Amino acid sequence: MKDYLSLSIFELHEALIKKEVNPLDLVTLALAKIKSDDNNAVEYICEKEALLMAKKLEQEEPEINNIFWGIPYAIKDNFSTKDILTTASSRLLADYVPVFSSEVYERLNKAKAILIAKATLDELAMGGTGSSGHKGQTFNPWDKSHTRMIGGSSCGSASLVAGGLVPFSIGSDTGDSVRKPASYGGLVGFKPTWGLISRYGLFPFATSLDTVAYFTRNVTDSAYLLNLLAGHDPKDMTSAKRQAINYVDKLHNKQSYVLTVIDEIVETISDHYIKNTFINHLHLLEQQGFVVKHVSIDQKLLKAINPTYYIISSAEATSNNANLDGIKFGMYQEGKTYEEMLFKVRSLGFSDRIKRRFVIGGLALLEENQQEIYLRAARSRHLIVNAFKRVLNECDAIILPASPTVAKPFNEKIPTKSFDKSSSIAENYLSFGNLGGFPSITIPLGFKDNLPFGVNITGDIFTDEKVLGIAKAVEDMTGLKDLIAGETR
Repeated sequence: MKDYLSLSIFELHEALIKKEVNPLDLVTLALAKIKSDDNNAVEYICEKEALLMAKKLEQEEPEINNIFWGIPYAIKDNFSTKDILTTASSRLLADYVPVFSSEVYERLNKAKAILIAKATLDELAMGGTGSSGHKGQTFNPWDKSHTRMIGGSSCGSASLVAGGLVPFSIGSDTGDSVRKPASYGGLVGFKPTWGLISRYGLFPFATSLDTVAYFTRNVTDSAYLLNLLAGHDPKDMTSAKRQAINYVDKLHNKQSYVLTVIDEIVETISDHYIKNTFINHLHLLEQQGFVVKHVSIDQKLLKAINPTYYIISSAEATSNNANLDGIKFGMYQEGKTYEEMLFKVRSLGFSDRIKRRFVIGGLALLEENQQEIYLRAARSRHLIVNAFKRVLNECDAIILPASPTVAKPFNEKIPTKSFDKSSSIAENYLSFGNLGGFPSITIPLGFKDNLPFGVNITGDIFTDEKVLGIAKAVEDMTGLKDLIAGETR
């Protein structure tokens, strides 16, 4: 059988409409590919559920106006799926089966998309390497030696799309958890404006930063997904009330955009090939009518992005996950007192990374520390967001390399106490998009040593259609879309 799963969402929809392939064929193919995949990208294969839905759709006529009809996909395992195992890749939740579903999953169900798998993640979505989940490391399918990361925390979701196992997948982005893996995986990774997509049923990490995000292989598919998922949800108190937009139609509104480069971020990239590729593409954009501006932001403020993000996210995570005590759900341990039971549950159920996060968050929230740590981080956040807001007020979007390197080896030592180093700026700057709630997208830009790297485009809040439009124009210029690991480019 033709490998239909290598097609885009739109191409696959056309094949279904023409009856070249049917939903059961697609599910059978996806299940076979997932079972033979060796990148450790799946927490749970939804075989029974997927086959049942595919057989049901077999009795229907394909829906011409429903592009997601019969399309297989994966979802990060921190989205609640009723009656389907949902672990957040944590030992503490290894047997947890929710009694309700997330709004995102419900919308995809209503659109008759077929859930094939729950994807691995860094435990509780706290991490950037794809290595802290209870099943171990998730590998980058572009690297057959299994030595390089796809990135995290949405590692499984990225790996499954990059490997050609599903045409799209759902993730979450709290710092850069979709946009950095998209760079490492040759994918389109889109984090919409905070509040544009309902987070109901998404396990909370850091409430003021968490955003539903997703992976596709081209920008048009990303716009189709936003058409489906965006919209007010009364179940989510942070859900925005906005007039519906057809994001696909907006892609074709060709115009000359003003893009801004922040020089201090580009200057800290030590990989000359990635830096020069980015600069060369800026010149190509200018030749196509784009206006490219260069601005400066104080390096001290740029260095503050990562520690500010880390303190705020850890504090919010400590509060949000206080219910993980093993009493109502999750791992249970006997104890003579509540404190003893909680100590046992959390000692056995959480990895050292999570324990460190909660210790830091707890310290930041202590009354005697709030002024010096948490509130100081909150003030820093305000300064950072205002600085980027000022830049965005004078342009359509900020454009920067999505990562200073290609996918890193797992054994590469990460420098400790690097918050104050200039080299940390390009590695960690993407979380400004979460601190400000800005729409932000990563798309492929080039290859080095047969490994992809990307470019990131970030706009002001609720300019998602503009960010997608710029991304489509850049994608058209580079010609890099619908990439799958191992296929000839």
